[in-house]
Order: sequence, then structure tokens, then C-alpha cells
Amino acid sequence: MRHIGPCVLALLLAACGTAELQPSTAKTYICPPCAHHVGEAGEHYTADGICPICNMQLMEQPNFSQINQVDLHKGGGNFVIDGGAAIPGRTITVFYHQPENFNSETPILIVVPGTGRNAWDYRDTWVQHAERNGVLVLAPHYSKEQYDFAAYHMGGVIENFEMNNTQGDSDNRFYIADEDVRFDINQDRSKWLFADFDRLFELVVTATGSNQQSYDLFGHSAGAQIAHRFALFQPDSKAGRIVAANSGFYTLPNLQKTPLFGLAKTGLGADELARSFEKELILLLGESDNADSSGGTMLHSPKADQQGLGRYERGHYFYSVAQMTASTLAMDFNWQLISVPDTDHDFSAMSEAATRYLYDN
Repeated sequence: MRHIGPCVLALLLAACGTAELQPSTAKTYICPPCAHHVGEAGEHYTADGICPICNMQLMEQPNFSQINQVDLHKGGGNFVIDGGAAIPGRTITVFYHQPENFNSETPILIVVPGTGRNAWDYRDTWVQHAERNGVLVLAPHYSKEQYDFAAYHMGGVIENFEMNNTQGDSDNRFYIADEDVRFDINQDRSKWLFADFDRLFELVVTATGSNQQSYDLFGHSAGAQIAHRFALFQPDSKAGRIVAANSGFYTLPNLQKTPLFGLAKTGLGADELARSFEKELILLLGESDNADSSGGTMLHSPKADQQGLGRYERGHYFYSVAQMTASTLAMDFNWQLISVPDTDHDFSAMSEAATRYLYDN
């Protein structure tokens, strides 16, 4: 985005009149996509509304001076937690919506966003579902500056990630040779991302007086990559139901293959794999999210394409491999695959489908 000078910005604000820019007050708002979200003198928008520059919804300014201080109110807001004791200096801003009828028995849902990391948009998409079904929604934002592909998509299971000689097209499809992907496997589980979800849940339970003993988790696109890896790498979590919607590619439940596509050398063994298969993991696949879909970002390499050329095909491949593995090893298998007709990579439509499965029954 090109730089917008303060004079041009002032003229646009005066012309549009949709949000007033004033010196910062106790409650302020910003526009995350825009470079102008904070002015040269530290100004912020003082009222909720629409950004006059890009027409995006404004959001509450996170308070980074109050780490791990969780104080929820009815409606939407956000709070900031640390990135975990093992990775000091990182923060996670959690965008939430507390429904009007919230009480100690209200279900809790963690929503993990895609590659755009736009947790505020995912939170907003779930507002109507949260009010209709009485669900507390928590959407954690992992910034790209602090969490790269290895730390976010792969949950920190790998580190020192490099991709060389990548070629792309206009539909956000990227092509790379497997030998041009380099990384180290990180066996230090304390630095994996997956424990964040139980920690977030416990902070919110304590802050709200909730009686919930478990939570649901929904991840879409890159968030679905995290969600299915969460089931594999953190099988003893407090998550009750895990919904992985339209993942770009999968880590297979294979103890002989190494990442990105297997579990070897990560420290996981057969006992943990068995507990993973016992989790309620739901693969939610849009039937139109195939090789021709232009939504999201899609990685193609010879190993990735063994799973299929589109997300729908890759999801079926992952499920079949998991089902066969569980059968071969005589393990219980509690995973499900649900196809969503007439739906591609649309996270709003997939959120609606997840709501029907989780709360409308």
C-alpha cells in the first residue's frame, strides 16, 4: 500500500466523515490493514465504524501494557496474552465476542484464522452464530512479524524454515521443488504453538467464572492446518471437538515420514498417535474447494501434490490415510469427514457449516 501523507489523510477524513481522528482516549480504534492506523502524533479513531481510507471495519486498539489481564464484557473486544514462557517477547492478541446471554455454562469456541491472520474478521463472522447459539468466541491473532510459516502453519514443530526458487501465479498458487524447502525439526514441545489454546482457555475460564471443562476449536485454511496438527501433536489437550476446514495440505499420521508430511523425528510415538485418533477431529471440506479454486494460498510440490491438487482432494486423502493407519494398528478411530456442498474456500460459509455441526443439532 502506498504511503498516505498527513495532509491527504486529513482531507480524506474530512470528506468521508465516517470516523473521527482525535488524540488517544481510554477506548480507541484502529484499522489493521492500513499503514495510517496510527498517526504521526499517536492519534487514533475515537469511535467504532468504517475506515475512511480502505472501508474496512475498525477494531479496538489492543492494550499491550496489560499482558494476561483478561477482562471480558458483553459484545466484542480484545485482550493480550503472552506467547508462552518458552518464547519470551511474543504476544497474542485475542479478539472475542461474549454473547448477550453469557453465563457460567456458555460453551467456549476458539477460532483460528487463515494465512491473513485476520482474527478480527473471523471473530466478526462468528458474531451472529455466537448470539444465536450462546457461544463465547475467542479468535487469537498471531502476527506475521512474530510468527512465521514454521511457527504458525506448522505450529512450531519446525524452525529455521526456508523456501527457495518459488514460482507463483495469479491465483495464489505457489510451486516449489521439495529439495528447495529447508528447515530443522524442533523437538522442544514447550516451543510448539499448540499449548497456547489450553492456556487461553484456562485464562478465560478463570476470568469469567466459567464451569466449562473443555472447549471447541475451529480452524480455517491455515487455521485448519494448525487444527489438524493440534489433534496430532497435542492429543491430551482440553479441546473437545476440533474442526479443520479446508486445510491447504496435511501432516500425515505416519511415524516413518518426517515433516512437513509426517511425524518421524518429532518425538511422537504410537501411544500419542492412538490418543490422537481418539480425539473428535472433524475434517470440514468445501466440495468446490478443488484444484481450480482461487481462494487462499495453495502450495504445490511433488510431495504435497501426492495428497491431491485441490484442498477437497487432499482432505479426502488425509482422512483415508488416517483411517487405514488406525485400522492397521488396531487403534480406535473417532475422526469424521463432512463435505459441504456448493462451497469453496469461503471462511464465512465454512463457519456457518461448522456452526450447524457444533451447535445447531
